[in-house]
Amino acid sequence: MTRLPHRLLPFAAALVLGLSACGSEESDTETSGSAATPEATQTPAPTETPAAESGGGGEISEDTSAKPEIPKPTGEPPTELVKRDIVKGKGRAAKAGDQVTVQYVGVSFSTGEQFDASWDNGQPFPFALGEGQVIPGWDEGVPGMKVGGRRELVIPPDMAYGPAGSPPAIGPNETLVFVVDVVDIQPG
Repeated sequence: MTRLPHRLLPFAAALVLGLSACGSEESDTETSGSAATPEATQTPAPTETPAAESGGGGEISEDTSAKPEIPKPTGEPPTELVKRDIVKGKGRAAKAGDQVTVQYVGVSFSTGEQFDASWDNGQPFPFALGEGQVIPGWDEGVPGMKVGGRRELVIPPDMAYGPAGSPPAIGPNETLVFVVDVVDIQPG
């Protein structure tokens, strides 16, 4: 945890148990229900969403050896988590409890401006999946990914930083767009 604490760790304290929704092998784009609450016991099953509704702004490179450019998002931000596989990856799928190492880029949906990227730090970011070390949008959006996979996550505010934001880089009630590349998965 050397790269996201100032952005993702503050929210982890307020995080409830992350419920994971495994991605489908057949669908490139999915949405998931809103963040879990203490009263919630399960997350609704993901539903397919056409790529045009994914919330992203366009084409993202399939070259996982280089930092991706995220086009400025267009349209209205989604109210549910949106997952869109750019590259599927191979091998075992990540699940809650696994130690997952990723490269990522994060941009603000409203401005398209980058607020963070592990690529800029020169090292991938490791975290325990489903254990509240990252925002709920990651704990629900990364399960099902495989090594070599690249996924776009469009994360609504209630699964990110909510009304508080994470000043100065992330404003209140901001929808976030991440492109996440899985570099390694170690079983939990």
